[in-house]
Amino acid sequence: MTNITVSTDRVTLGRKPHVSDVSDTAFALLDEQGTVVAWTQAAEDLVDYTAGEVVGRSASLVLPSFADASAMSAFVEQCRAQNGWSGATTVRHRDGRVLDVGLRISMLWGQDGAVRWLASVTDMGVPSGDAVNALVQGSILARAPIGVSVRDLKLRCAWVNDVMESLDGISRDRRLGFGITDAWPGVETEATEAVMRRMLRSVSTKVYEYRTWLPTPLGEERPLAVSLACLQGADGQALGVCTISVDVTESRQERERLAVLGEAGTRLGSTLDVMQTSQELADLAVPLFADGVAVDLEQSVPFGDGAPVRIGSIGERFPVLRRAGVASIRHGAPESPWVRGERTLVPPASPAAEVLRTGKSYLGPKVDTTPGGWIDQSPALAQRIREHGMHSVMVVPIRARRVLLGMAVFIRTENPLPFQETDLLLAEELVKRAAVSLDKARQYRREHTAAFALQRNLRPHRLRGGGAVEAASRYQPADIDRGVGGDWFDVIPLSGARVALVVGDVVGHGINAAATMGRLRTAVRTLANMEVPPGELLARLDDTVQRLAEADADVPDPAVVGATCLYVVYDPVTRKCTMTTAGHPPPAIIDPQGKVTFPDLPTGTPLGIGLGALFEAMELELPEGSLLALYTDGMIETRDHDIEEGMHRLGTALAQPELSLEELCTRAMAPVEDQLACDDASLLLVRTRSISPVQVASWTLPSDGTVVHRAQNLACGQLAAWGLEALEGSMKLIVSELVTNAVRHSAGPIGLRLIQHEVLTVEVSDSNVSSPRMRDARIVDEHGRGLAMVAQLSRRWGTRPAQGGKVVWAEADLAPGR
Repeated sequence: MTNITVSTDRVTLGRKPHVSDVSDTAFALLDEQGTVVAWTQAAEDLVDYTAGEVVGRSASLVLPSFADASAMSAFVEQCRAQNGWSGATTVRHRDGRVLDVGLRISMLWGQDGAVRWLASVTDMGVPSGDAVNALVQGSILARAPIGVSVRDLKLRCAWVNDVMESLDGISRDRRLGFGITDAWPGVETEATEAVMRRMLRSVSTKVYEYRTWLPTPLGEERPLAVSLACLQGADGQALGVCTISVDVTESRQERERLAVLGEAGTRLGSTLDVMQTSQELADLAVPLFADGVAVDLEQSVPFGDGAPVRIGSIGERFPVLRRAGVASIRHGAPESPWVRGERTLVPPASPAAEVLRTGKSYLGPKVDTTPGGWIDQSPALAQRIREHGMHSVMVVPIRARRVLLGMAVFIRTENPLPFQETDLLLAEELVKRAAVSLDKARQYRREHTAAFALQRNLRPHRLRGGGAVEAASRYQPADIDRGVGGDWFDVIPLSGARVALVVGDVVGHGINAAATMGRLRTAVRTLANMEVPPGELLARLDDTVQRLAEADADVPDPAVVGATCLYVVYDPVTRKCTMTTAGHPPPAIIDPQGKVTFPDLPTGTPLGIGLGALFEAMELELPEGSLLALYTDGMIETRDHDIEEGMHRLGTALAQPELSLEELCTRAMAPVEDQLACDDASLLLVRTRSISPVQVASWTLPSDGTVVHRAQNLACGQLAAWGLEALEGSMKLIVSELVTNAVRHSAGPIGLRLIQHEVLTVEVSDSNVSSPRMRDARIVDEHGRGLAMVAQLSRRWGTRPAQGGKVVWAEADLAPGR
């Protein structure tokens, strides 16, 4: 005899609706043609149609999707094949409004194989307090097993679904046509019958609920939540009682899972770290519905490089996956052969391989562990599966916008129940939410990597000061996350052992400012290599900035184009420093004794203003060992201090001539690094060197027929004095060609200078301002091959303007063939 405990004190009336409660559900009984045969008060409350207005009419009156007869017929066949249906749809309110609902169609059996359909409709228009997506919530609850039975006016079972037998163990044949006491002989059911009869007499509009403990077919007792609703006919009178039975344990588990979905919204993606997000996903699922979880990401996702893998484009070669998250009910996750960060192996015949090929989830209620199966393709994995008793698995692809980000593997070892469709639904929803966060993190990482690559390629890798200066630098962007900005600095070797120093600041921050900075840095290097004088160089750069602004004028949301710049040329032979500025702060000059000065440079307008202003240059002579500090305004300007105070702070930090340049950079940057930056901060420090007079030889020669031979002899004699006799052959030819051109194309004295520094430089100056050009001489031409010969014999050559004319120069390595 079966013992049933019915607690009448648990019967409640008119409880406050909750989206996931059965008591909130509107019920309607339909025949096989979709005609409404019974109605409930909850259904009337939902759509405002009374039983008299609905019973006997097609359900399409309130369910628009039933309006098409052919579609309705196909839907009925689908419901028959699947023993029901659940999903999201809409219902039509009496006032014409369309409501979003969760619909569940339960197939009910009657005597002689007759069929009815119970339509259960839950309003999803208002999300629950945990802010979980209503559609997902409804889908999970809709898949939870719910027993349904309908009793007539004599409380005999007229209709029942197959789930009832799994709940209480009573077969359909023992239930149909029988009353409650007939189905459960000898059991005290007076309280239940009394409630049902009272409902039928009063045609109660309330939903009654109680709890009972019934044995399962396995013999274990479990609590059931039972809801009773009165079914009404066309005349509004009672036709019977609909009983809805829900396993309380499973219902509680579903609610717990829904709570995790709500928690997922706040826990997943708390940072832009793909590894942490993957671990958060694994931690959410264990031990809620899985005993172990592994999250594997395609290798380009954590590192932000490489082409994205498209769903369906994998072919025979699987993407490289790395373990990014792992969780287990066992300490240390012993089920996993791989730890976080390691590359994982995907056996070709495994469920994971099929998921990677198709992009569709896999549900494996039972894992095939027989020898020779797919698990033996990976001995390490096979050992873990058998050792820890993995018996059920789900594999869900992690994807976003048709890009495969990876996959999540859920396993059960201790939990004896296999994974079911409801578990897969929850896993897919968790993975979907994690995929959004992972995709954002992936995009951020890719942008971050691209920004750093851009910045790295746009800034000098090494500062080559040659024999002119020793250099060191620091850079701190205002946008710490992306690490890029519009500041730039450079050290550019020039002819004659000279060096150009430049620092600039583009308006704005981030990738756009960095891109503009790269264009301006390239322009400055080009102009510097053309030996354009400082003032003229800034004028041309100003024109470049204006042209950039004009070119971007038609672009939607154009970036602001504007910049300041300081350009300095230092000559170690004369120790003279020529500098000019375009709206940029002056350099700090610290002499060898530690005295700090900021030269009063002629103030030029910032680049891109469009005023066509001239940029005047100032020339200073610096003692050997002087320190020059070129910087951007982020070094001296803060929210709390003015520029003058910042310049004083910078000068004080640098007034330690005995310290190395690296130490001085650290001292100068310390105040900037300790505060919230409002602008990029760049610092370029150079310590000047000088070339000894014994390393320079110069002559002034008359322009006559003997000058070429004399210039060759002077050059060879000086090379011998420096121990560079090996260069005499090439130098005689270079000097001959350069002096010959000077004699041919100019009048007045000719200057010849040799400089021995990191390379050997020969310079020939004359009074002609026109620059020579290398020509492609024909065989019959008598002239035009001289500069081509110079280009072949030297490492580089060029020309630059000089006071009263020009200088043509060529450089050669100190050791031939180097």
